Order: sequence, then C-alpha cells, then structure tokens
Amino acid sequence: MRSQPLRCRRCSHISLIAKPGAAAKRKEREERIASLSTIYHAPLSSADKSILGQPASQIVAGVQGGTFNPSDVLVAYSKKALKAHQATNCLTEILIPTAEAWAKECNTQGPLAGMPVSLKDTVAVPGFDSCIGYSAWVGKPLQKEAALVRLLRDAGAVPFVKTNVPITLLSLESANDVFGTTTNPHNKNYTPGGSSGGEGALLAYGGSRLGIGTDVAGSVRAPAHYSGIYTIKASMNRFLKTGNPTSMPGQEGIPAVYSPMTRTLEDLETFWRAIVGMKPWDYDHSCLPIPWREIKLSQAKSIKWGIMWDDGVVTPSPACRRALQEVVSVLQADGHEVVTIDPPSPYEGLKIASQLLLADGGKTCTKPIRTGETNDPGMQQALAMFRTPRFLRLLYAWYLRHIRGDEIYAGLVEGWYEKTVPEYLALVAQREAYRERWFAFMHEQALDFVLTVPNSLPAVPHGGMKEGWKACGYTFLFNLLDYSAGVLPITHVDAKLDALQATFKPKNAIEAGSYRVYNAEKMHGLPVGVQVVGKRLEEEKVLEGMKLIERLLKMEGKAYVQLEVGD
Repeated sequence: MRSQPLRCRRCSHISLIAKPGAAAKRKEREERIASLSTIYHAPLSSADKSILGQPASQIVAGVQGGTFNPSDVLVAYSKKALKAHQATNCLTEILIPTAEAWAKECNTQGPLAGMPVSLKDTVAVPGFDSCIGYSAWVGKPLQKEAALVRLLRDAGAVPFVKTNVPITLLSLESANDVFGTTTNPHNKNYTPGGSSGGEGALLAYGGSRLGIGTDVAGSVRAPAHYSGIYTIKASMNRFLKTGNPTSMPGQEGIPAVYSPMTRTLEDLETFWRAIVGMKPWDYDHSCLPIPWREIKLSQAKSIKWGIMWDDGVVTPSPACRRALQEVVSVLQADGHEVVTIDPPSPYEGLKIASQLLLADGGKTCTKPIRTGETNDPGMQQALAMFRTPRFLRLLYAWYLRHIRGDEIYAGLVEGWYEKTVPEYLALVAQREAYRERWFAFMHEQALDFVLTVPNSLPAVPHGGMKEGWKACGYTFLFNLLDYSAGVLPITHVDAKLDALQATFKPKNAIEAGSYRVYNAEKMHGLPVGVQVVGKRLEEEKVLEGMKLIERLLKMEGKAYVQLEVGD
C-alpha cells in the first residue's frame, strides 16, 4: 500500500523536490503500514462490517457488557482506516501497534470503552512525531502525553491513527510536502477541507467514528461541510488543549480550540458527553469546570432562529443557499420562529479577526518552513500581502477603492500588516467591543440560534484556497466571537438545481476569486452542510439544535445520505 505522490499546489504536476526528512517520513509511514500484522491487510470480514455499522454508543455498551472485544474493534477500524488512507492519503502517524496494547488493557467500563479514536496530527502522543507538515519537525517524537490523550485512554478509548493537515495549519485544505495532499472521498479532485482535513476524509470514508480536530478559523467546520460529517466547535476553555504542539504558540488573539468530529450526529453526542463526563478540568488547567447540562429542545416551539443569509463579503453559492433554505423550510413548517437577521457587520468582524490572527505578519507559523518547502497557496498570498511595504499596500488599497470601486477588499488589504504591540492591544480592544455588540444583539433579538452556511462554496478543487482563503468569514466570525458552532450535512450538490445563473456578477474581488472554482456540474454529489451557532459555552444547546434539525429533515424524507464505501 503506497501513499499518494506529492503534488505541487501551484500546478498539477508531481513535485520532484524531496525535502530533508520528508522522504524519510513518507518511507517510515509506508513501512509502518507494511509491517502491520497480516490481519490488517485482509478483507473486511462480516464481523468487521458488523462492528463498523454500529454507532459508537453500541460498541461501547458491547465492550462494557463483554460482547465485544476491544482488540476486535481495533482491527475492524484499522482495516477501514488503511483503506481510507489508500483512497485519500489521510493518515500521518500509524499508532496501531501501540494501540494493540492499549486495547488489551483499556478501561472496559469507561464511557468510551474500547472505542478507536483518530487524532489530528497536532495531538501529542509519546513516541510519535507531531510534525504538522514541517519537514524540520520530522524525527522529533514527543515525550509527554497531551492531557486529551490521557483523558481518552482513562475513558477506555484507543487512539489508533493521526491525520493530515496543511503546513502552518492555516488553510481549509490539507496538503504539505511531508505527507502529500489529502483528497475528498466523495471526489478525489476536491479537498476534504482543513486544517483538520485528514480527519474529515477519514470519518467520511468510515475509517473512524470519533475524531479530534482543532479550529481557529473554521478548521473543524470546513471539513465537516466539505466532507459530510458532524462537529461542534467548542468555545474557548470548554475542551482540552494543553500539551499539544501548534504552528502558532502564544497566538491568543483568535484562540484555537480542540473539538470533536464524528461520522454521525449520534456519535457526536456520545463523544461530547463522554469527554465532559470525565471532568476534563481535572486533566487540563485550561478547562472550565462545567459539567454536561441537559437541554431538551425537541418538542419546543418557542425557539427563535436568526438566519444570516449573507455575510456581506461573499454571497453563498446556489448549493449552499439551497441547503440553508431546506433547513429554514422544515423549521417554519414545524412552527418555529425563523427570522432574517441583520447582525453587527460580519465584514467588520472579518477585518478584526484577520488582523489578530496574523498580527505577527505570519512570522511564527512560517519560521519552521525550510527554504524551498511548499507553503499552502492561500498562505503564500496572505503572507505576500502582509509583507508588502506599507506604501505599496496602501497604494493597492487606494487602487481597489477608487479605481475598482471595491471597498470590501480595500478595507481588508489596508489592515494586513505586522502589528506593533500597541496596535495589537488596540485590536484586542476592538474585538471585545465587537463581542459586546453581538452580545447585545443576541439578547435584544432574543435569538436562540444563528443559522448560516459554513462557507460560501462546497468543497473546492485542490489549490482552491489560493483565492478561497479570503472567504472564510462564515466560520471565522464565530471564532472571533468565541461562540459554540456546529455543522451538520444537509444535502449534496446537484448539477441542475445548483447551477450558477448567467446573470451573476461578483460584487468584489474576494467573491470573484471564490466563484472562479464554483462549478455545480463538476461538484455534483459533494456534501453541503449548514452551520448552527449558539452563544458562548452553549455546546449542549447547539447539539440539541442540530438534533432537532436532523429529526425534522428525516420526518420530511430529506435525511442526509452518508457516503458508504464498499470493501
């Protein structure tokens, strides 16, 4: 079984540049796969398929009751994960030999008893790298176990693989020179998302049910939307994160959060309940001591849903708007109050968030990149803008504003430069003032949820972030606000229903760049999700909102059809 070749993200040819450490790391991955016991390379048995077909809660119950052996569960998921990797190049570290011992000694009475869990490459597992696509970090296995891994193992879970990411972690694609490009299991020509894209591909393929990702601008929600899986981005301090390496240590302007990603909504509830039930604040100093709170919305009709149809920067594509409209329609039919909202300017939020995230001009996340090592195409553009001399940047902003009539892009460009400490502190103050305006808006409107698209487009072709990186506002906004935000798949792109009207004209350069890759015919069959947003630290309520939507869609005969990949 061989991993996919590296591909240059600037063009379609295979890169022939072998970075120091990259070739050795890919060889190590192949050798670890090849050296696994023959049972992992055998076809899926009927017993394997039975295990793979059951929700996590039933597998856990089976292990607790003695009807399932954790080692058998590990074998089934490892087989499927290897098949997913063969199809999508989604794996980085192969933990399976170590996981065999963990499975034999796991806590068979824990809330995640015997359940294999996949981890984003950033998660610290002793004895394994977390190189995050940097060739300079290859061959530097971590010595200390992350708080999250300790909790998972104490809960009876069995970490068994780690998954691919983009170098720097700042892209909605997942490609790097060390591990190569991860593809979408629905269509290999498209990305599964990023930066937790390896998780998205693995979960969508069925090679895992429970996974862990991170999110600083949409990095669990974009893969959920692009790949057709489920997630809830946690608010800061609700979920464990201590002890894991990152591309931007100390970056707190827009804090990254770890969050669960799962194959089904039922699995998402199982995972969240299990982790919070383990009292994560006893493992990680950063976690608030908030037990799981029981919230029931299934029969309520007094819920108020605010619909954000457009963020003022990029109009949702026909496919994404149709998915949002389907949800609005079933909520209205069930008697819910659904209103179109005009919230505090999402565009203003994008300006603040983009400046905070790269306040250092991208120096920290690019410091480990070796000369000649390929960066993400979107990050290349972003860094070029942030490092442009002030005079030229302001001249370009003037051109955009007064010659092209593009106030939206001009307003962003003029703020994209490395900040001094006083400028950074002023941005933090702007962030807090902006959060206060949203806080007042949510209360004045008495909103329980905000519904919107997770991105203006479905999954983009590889390299699509060259333009699409500027169009992440629908997710980035809720990182800035630190709101709990979930994504669930609703439908699939339809070549006929979702074709772009010939009369469509982009309203700014960002929208024009995004729509260059929108093609409903080529995107036919790709997943399309909807984002359900609650207030800060309302993960339980967001989950209930997602359950309510999915229940109504099922009642209408519009349930999302998951990807099912055969042997």
